Amino acid sequence: MPSEFELIRKYFERAPREIRPGDRRTRRVALGIGDDAALLRPSAGMELAVSTDLLLEGTHFRAGADARKLGHKALAVNLSDMAAMGAAPRWATLALALPAANEAWLAGFAGGFFALADRFGVELIGGDTTRATPQGAEPGAIVICITILGEVPRSLALFRAGAQPGDDIWVSGELGGAALALTQPGNAAMEKRLEEPEPRVELGERLRGLASAAIDVSDGFAQDLGHILERSGAGAVVEYASLPRPAEVKNIADENLQAGLVLCGGDDYELVFAAPQARRGELAALSAELKLPLSRVGAIQGADARLQVLDGQGKPMRVGHGFDHFAP
Repeated sequence: MPSEFELIRKYFERAPREIRPGDRRTRRVALGIGDDAALLRPSAGMELAVSTDLLLEGTHFRAGADARKLGHKALAVNLSDMAAMGAAPRWATLALALPAANEAWLAGFAGGFFALADRFGVELIGGDTTRATPQGAEPGAIVICITILGEVPRSLALFRAGAQPGDDIWVSGELGGAALALTQPGNAAMEKRLEEPEPRVELGERLRGLASAAIDVSDGFAQDLGHILERSGAGAVVEYASLPRPAEVKNIADENLQAGLVLCGGDDYELVFAAPQARRGELAALSAELKLPLSRVGAIQGADARLQVLDGQGKPMRVGHGFDHFAP
């Protein structure tokens, strides 16, 4: 059986020849995998954005999940955090706890991870591996932990705080598809949204100077918008009918189920952001340029307000809770 270091070298250490001449990554890493720490070269005038996400088998992904898709998703959820901050992703570290050294699984996972990393110019610069199963114990769950680092021009990062009364509330893409795949497995298009989400990195970078606040939808639209409101000291009114959703969700006859998926379903990894009304034209043009729907769904209210979601008759709807790791 190969050792820990042989597995790292075989599946995760990329030789310099694999990075094409002139690739921007070659100028940003002074020392990558293979030493006690990596050495980075941040660009002048940039601030570093850093985020960590942990994925646990049985909680964040199903046992037996496709390894290549899992490699994609593990990095995608971190890229989404960079997008929400308006940061350009640059580097990542990866820590894995595995029940056994399954080389077929590692090859698939690394393939999905690096295919997405290459799309966004992210270099894997280090990490760790360990066995999740102590000697003589039952097989442990797979644990994946990624830390991502990005760059954003000084003073231009997006925050959850900053939304102002009168700002529009926008959301990218569509909501509820990933949650539908969890509720009703078997739809290939919805399964793809769950297993291989598309991080809105370019949108996040283009929202610098346009958005007043932003967050990504990981735990549910209402819950994540609530974080913006809490940090901004504001309330909001959202028109439920304006919330974008795929046809598969629109066609659900059970209205309560549909509303739960759209308002509270997680794993969409779309961006929710606030922006001044004066930016509507620029955002419409950006939507057309990126070929990405941006929907205006509501407005920020004053500090004495709260989040209200109104139905088609203008009546407040009951809004449930999104995902919470420690909920009973």
